[in-house]
Amino acid sequence: MAPRVHDQEQVSSQQEDMIGAFALLYHHVFSFIKPMALKCAVDLGIPDALHRRGGAATLADIAADTGVHAARLPDLRSMMKLLATSGLFGAATAEDGETLYTLTAASSLVVGPRGLSNIVRFEAGPVSVMPFFDTPAWLRTAPAPDAPKSLFELTHGRNRWDPANADDATMNEAAFAESQLLIEAVLSDHRDVFQGLTSLVDVGGGHGSFAKAIGAAFPDVKCTVMDLAHVIADAPAADGNLQLVAGDMFKSIPAADAVLLKYVLHCWNDEDCVKILKNCKDAIPARDAGGKVIITEMVLGSGPRDQIVAETEEMHSVFLTCISGVGREEHEWKKIFLDAGFSDYKITPVMGPISVIEVFP
Repeated sequence: MAPRVHDQEQVSSQQEDMIGAFALLYHHVFSFIKPMALKCAVDLGIPDALHRRGGAATLADIAADTGVHAARLPDLRSMMKLLATSGLFGAATAEDGETLYTLTAASSLVVGPRGLSNIVRFEAGPVSVMPFFDTPAWLRTAPAPDAPKSLFELTHGRNRWDPANADDATMNEAAFAESQLLIEAVLSDHRDVFQGLTSLVDVGGGHGSFAKAIGAAFPDVKCTVMDLAHVIADAPAADGNLQLVAGDMFKSIPAADAVLLKYVLHCWNDEDCVKILKNCKDAIPARDAGGKVIITEMVLGSGPRDQIVAETEEMHSVFLTCISGVGREEHEWKKIFLDAGFSDYKITPVMGPISVIEVFP
């Protein structure tokens, strides 16, 4: 007896499901190759080479400009095809049949000294990646006074902010480059966040790049950068309306109209965030006198959320587990704000998944 049509359709559906499952599994298994390929392209200087050639080049031109040996052209071709397939570079066929690789909006972000190339080197470098091999051990480790305080510490024997880390300079350069992009996005399209302020304290502001930009855009705003003593000691001398102050945000924060927390709170658990925010609240005036806290962070699930944004947010949350940090959705941010004694907040997406959150007493 011949198989019934329904049975044939069921078998076909099961086969399609298995093919899709197999592809999805292998996609995840090999996904680590994408950041490694991107880091290789950045280390070779491929984005800059394309930029120097007007944004497009053949494989032979790329190899010549970046010192790739002729014998490795097949390997380079495989890598460029992957990065083009994943959207980081473009690929088009020239009249002579050769493939021209081109810059895209994404790969343009890592071009030049002000680009985000150091973020690629930092996030995809061995110091950042190695701890995730120890994730099973970390998840089975009970908290204890003498136990590692983070996955990073479990692997490396010191915390993420220790200057002895091999990638410390790269981390600082990456943070500076990302800050520059954020500064431009906020000050070009969201200047109203700083309108009316006469003073601002940038807590954990490093050497003051963000505060300097705010001071340049708003000369009447007196800007103060507060960071740990060893950070301030290494900072260039302040000038103009900028002041550098050594301090501890868990103890007190200098008084100002507004307190800026840029990429600070995701490093801390809820209890510590509440302590920091309570000190911020003590430092600012009432809302009707202009008082507020300005936070730049990811708010998971806010703003346009396609598959790439959704996965990026969740990957960033997993990445934060390396330092015992926390990615938060809006309702989780709201709870922290209310627990710290604030009455209201406003979220404004400014750069991809990054938002500015204004928190009012």
